[in-house]
Amino acid sequence: MWAIGLPVCSYTPVAIQALFLMRSFYVFVFCLLGFCRVDAQGVRLSGKVVNHAQRPLSGVIITLSGTAATGITDTQGDFSFTGLPAGDYELVTALPGYRQHHVSVKIKTADVYLNIRLSPLRRQLQEVVVADNHVQERKATAPLNTEIVTPDFIQRHLGGSLMKTLERLPGIKTIGIGSGQSKPLIRGLGFNRVVVLDKGVKHEGQQWGADHGLELDQFAAGDIELIKGAASFMYGSDAIGGAIDVKPPPPPPLHTFGGSVDLIGKTNNNLYGTSFRLYGRKQHWFFDTRFTYQNYGDYRVPTDTVYVYDYAVNLHHRQLRNTAGRETGLHLNTGYLGEKFRSVFYVSNTFSKSGFFANAHGLEPRRVDEALHDASSRDIQLPSQQVNHFKLINRSSYVWNHHQLEMELGYQRNFRQEFSHYVNHGYMPPVYPDTMKIPHDLEREFDKQVYSANFRDRITTGKHVITLGINGEYQHNIINGWTFLVPAFDQKTAGAFGYDQYQLNEHVLLFGAVRYDYGQLQLFRYSDWFPSKTSSGEQQYLVRAADLNRTFHSLVWSAGMNYNREKFNLKANAGKSFRMPIAKELGANGVNYHYFSYERGDPGLSPEQSYQADLSVGWTEKKWSVQLSPFYNYFPNYIYLNPTADHDYYYGAGNQVFQYAQSSVMRYGGEVQLKYRFSEKFRTEWLGEYLYARQLSGDKKGYTLPFSPPASALINLTWTPATGKLFRDTYWSVDYRITAHQHHIVPPEKKTPGYQVVNMQAGTKVHLSRQPVLVSLQVQNLFNTRYLNHTSFYRLIELPEAGRNIILSIKVPFFFQRDSQPGVAPGSN
Repeated sequence: MWAIGLPVCSYTPVAIQALFLMRSFYVFVFCLLGFCRVDAQGVRLSGKVVNHAQRPLSGVIITLSGTAATGITDTQGDFSFTGLPAGDYELVTALPGYRQHHVSVKIKTADVYLNIRLSPLRRQLQEVVVADNHVQERKATAPLNTEIVTPDFIQRHLGGSLMKTLERLPGIKTIGIGSGQSKPLIRGLGFNRVVVLDKGVKHEGQQWGADHGLELDQFAAGDIELIKGAASFMYGSDAIGGAIDVKPPPPPPLHTFGGSVDLIGKTNNNLYGTSFRLYGRKQHWFFDTRFTYQNYGDYRVPTDTVYVYDYAVNLHHRQLRNTAGRETGLHLNTGYLGEKFRSVFYVSNTFSKSGFFANAHGLEPRRVDEALHDASSRDIQLPSQQVNHFKLINRSSYVWNHHQLEMELGYQRNFRQEFSHYVNHGYMPPVYPDTMKIPHDLEREFDKQVYSANFRDRITTGKHVITLGINGEYQHNIINGWTFLVPAFDQKTAGAFGYDQYQLNEHVLLFGAVRYDYGQLQLFRYSDWFPSKTSSGEQQYLVRAADLNRTFHSLVWSAGMNYNREKFNLKANAGKSFRMPIAKELGANGVNYHYFSYERGDPGLSPEQSYQADLSVGWTEKKWSVQLSPFYNYFPNYIYLNPTADHDYYYGAGNQVFQYAQSSVMRYGGEVQLKYRFSEKFRTEWLGEYLYARQLSGDKKGYTLPFSPPASALINLTWTPATGKLFRDTYWSVDYRITAHQHHIVPPEKKTPGYQVVNMQAGTKVHLSRQPVLVSLQVQNLFNTRYLNHTSFYRLIELPEAGRNIILSIKVPFFFQRDSQPGVAPGSN
């Protein structure tokens, strides 16, 4: 099918490749559509199987008594039988850990749709059984190395941000700044190499900045899928390092009205907050709202003095002055849920205002008015940042015969402002001019608007599940402020992909995918607002960034297999990925005040290419399980910020010049997970991770990559005692994390010594008059250990991580259903 000739003409090699790809893709699509047939006779019986929490159950075996028809639910809990004659049937479900369910079905002339809710076999282990089945089934069918995080995990390990909460998982690290901002690293790759999806749409903020956190409300998250390894074939350019898919909470059950109240407090930074949820649903229409608010002060570290580039800074009450902040989140989900057609709108607005550590920002941190900052630990003085992220998303789906059509449309606006006292350098005037329209304290401003569209057709035919899709995105970016680092730009990207999942037999799943991406990036000219003296003695408004228009395109692919037996599982995947350069890498030309560096882009950078191989091997017994996940990764042209021997004295106040460059890079490593259950009440878990990276060419040949996390291991002990009717699902848990030293660095990084930290968790569900109240308690850094985190934003100034932090969270759900009592879970549909 792929051996298609091209006419001989004067096409360039790139054009020939594009024509070949387009022609091959169309032939592939038409052949696939040719395999799809529509049953002209008979009736269709379909439905969805869920658990008590309305989460889809995959792997449920469905049989129709009196027929040879047998099916299995997919990852969304859906099943379907077509071509059934009229008659009476009995549908039977079977899934380990759940009661067998029988449904009588009368089929006449119209299609029939069923909602089936399964009950667990043992009520006292209800939540554990549901979570384990849901996670394991999804991981067994996912093509890449995937971790699943449920809202229960977030509640138990609640951190300062959603990404910080996920850091407990092997292979996941964060670049943290303060107590409320952090960015994810997957196997050492971050920034624009990790895609974060929110409700099916790529979350777009200012990913390029280490000090720019993700504007996501962890209280509003449903399940989260963490894909470790290149996922460009599904999500496009920026997924070269992995993806984090934040899914929405499941819709409310039928004929219900309810909600929850979350209360949270933290001792380290005196945080207090709440998140209030309210939802309701009739037959097809529903609404789900949430409001979140958090307020916190300066956070504490276990030291009295830090050294900012050899300058001693005394800390008042061991607090990092000016790291307080405020966060709010507003969410509304509403839509129509039909048997075949669904359409849901998601509207959200998150806002945060926080300070930067005053002694580690700007050109002259020694001029900080420490008395002013130390007067209050909750005020936000300069320097500070303010971010507002608005998001509107529509997700729609339609089931038609063997097709499941899905669409996401999204609009986002990320508005970020950084404020600081005016400090002149180079030829900037010593006093800020009164004639300037830009506010004197507005250091930088970034205004990004994003329009996104995704379309997919999931086709089930025989043993194949084929997904065909297209993605498109348009970004419009405006800058403002009295300093310059990144030019304004417009970016357009589009991609088309085909993905086939083939069930070879009962135990083997085969995967294959191909994708083509096209991108256009246009940078806009920027000139200084003040004149500079040139070498000839003339005064000129220097051009810091010139107009630039670049186009990029690439073909990526992925292939793999899953082998699942009762106790043994194996997952193997290999592929090629792609990432186009971003505006900062092409056009940066200014001082980064957070790193005391002068950064320059390279407009001639080529797009990154990556070749990767992943393997996952696991064995599960009644009392124990082990999972080993090694990987190998090769970049022919990795883009990195290279520190040079130059210093810019005219426009960078003498700061060291960092120049974007490319080199070939080799990376390998892996994760290991070992679980052992001593008894029904006592179990242990061992998690480990290792990463090695080496540059094979360029100025830093032989060095590793920036922000490369050191090897680490986590040992957990959990006790779940029986506590009677008043207290249920009680647990006591201790984490002991061991982190090795990191001696493999890239200057100006510093070597980081190893450390050990102990964290503790405890929780229970209190039933007061049939009303459950969930109580969770954490103690982070139990022994107030002073240690340095190699991937921290503040590592360069020897700033230790936060000291002891006691976190108390209380969740009070309330629930009403027609013909039921408040707080009582609904029965089967």
